Amino acid sequence: MLSQSSTPDALVAEVNARVGAAVARPGSRRDSIDGVAPGIVATPQTATAVAAMLAWATETGRTAVVRGGGTKLGWGAPSGSVDLVLSTAAMNAVDEHRHGDLTATVQAGATLAETNAVLSRHRQWLPLDPPWGDRATIGGIVATNDSGPRRQRHGAPRDLIIGMTLVRADGVLAKTGGIVVKNVAGYDLARLMTGSFGCLGVILSVTFKLAPVAAASRTVAVEFSDAARCGPFVADLLAHSATPTALELAIPPTTMLVRFESVEPVAVEQAEQAATLARGLGGTPTILIGEDETAVWQAHDARLFDREGTIVKLVILAGELSSTLAWLDDAAQTRQLDYEVTGRAGLGVLYVGLGGDVPRQASLVTALRERIPAGRGSAVIQRADPELKALLDVWGPVGDGLRIMQEVKRRFDPTRTLNRGRGPGGL
Repeated sequence: MLSQSSTPDALVAEVNARVGAAVARPGSRRDSIDGVAPGIVATPQTATAVAAMLAWATETGRTAVVRGGGTKLGWGAPSGSVDLVLSTAAMNAVDEHRHGDLTATVQAGATLAETNAVLSRHRQWLPLDPPWGDRATIGGIVATNDSGPRRQRHGAPRDLIIGMTLVRADGVLAKTGGIVVKNVAGYDLARLMTGSFGCLGVILSVTFKLAPVAAASRTVAVEFSDAARCGPFVADLLAHSATPTALELAIPPTTMLVRFESVEPVAVEQAEQAATLARGLGGTPTILIGEDETAVWQAHDARLFDREGTIVKLVILAGELSSTLAWLDDAAQTRQLDYEVTGRAGLGVLYVGLGGDVPRQASLVTALRERIPAGRGSAVIQRADPELKALLDVWGPVGDGLRIMQEVKRRFDPTRTLNRGRGPGGL
């Protein structure tokens, strides 16, 4: 075993010798995670190399963080010092596209945009649209169960996975699930890995259910005078059997974006119906198509995630949307904080952007968590500067499931090699 005081060059030589290829280099400031530069960075090209590196890290008592596109490295609690960053960038292919079965197996380092470019040759796609799809990798999206506006229709990554290949912290390769939709053997393990923030194993490849690319799209952009109209509008839409692909909220100003993707007549009819319902509640609707539609969604995606400041992921019951927005407006004004809200209005999954005095931000998040009854939602700090992370646990109350989660972590990674402290409840 190498001593913990070994130089970066010595560690690089050790890892390269273990793998049998020049895959590692010393870490630098540009590789920093939460302001801390890692000891070494390795970019393996095969599953065998990943397994060898993880076995080395576990045997020598070193910590490892998995990196894909780097879009989510600031999520979760600070990990402190990191000995090894394991990059999946070289494992970035679509292994197989079974277009007749509407499934595909994709390596963890492939970006979502690269993946969908390949799938589009058969007019299919992986129906996920989280932020930064041009950089976010399949492994990172699955590890955080990240999703975007189209979750309203297609669900989150957990809902689309039918199989997975992974490496445990001790270097053991494992497979779960299958390659066709009806084959769900071992599916629970894939679901367990999804949303685990890389704390249980390194995802190598994932097999997904796909969706056909819709023939037509319409988006209804609705402006309301106040947020109290949003909840009734969502309820009216769903009561009228509307099937939106996305049902998004944006504040301020109070705006709803409702997208319909289907064959042309259906998309047109449902958009017109949504516009009529909006007018009945005092809203001002505009039906968008083509470049105008693309532009409004690009602006919506960028308005919160491309800005500086804190982001809190808020999960509530969909029926409590209006009351939560009213509370949030009052709480932010009382504390003299700037705020924005976007998110899935029909599902109760919102993203709250905060700006202003950090202790006051901490006060708002604490009050928000106290307002949410146990088992009925959560308020997780998704992105924040170190000062706020020092004042608050980023995850908040995890509930009775924490002990089970800790036991799962102990069984999968007893030495706490992988993504130490970054997962739910500080796993």
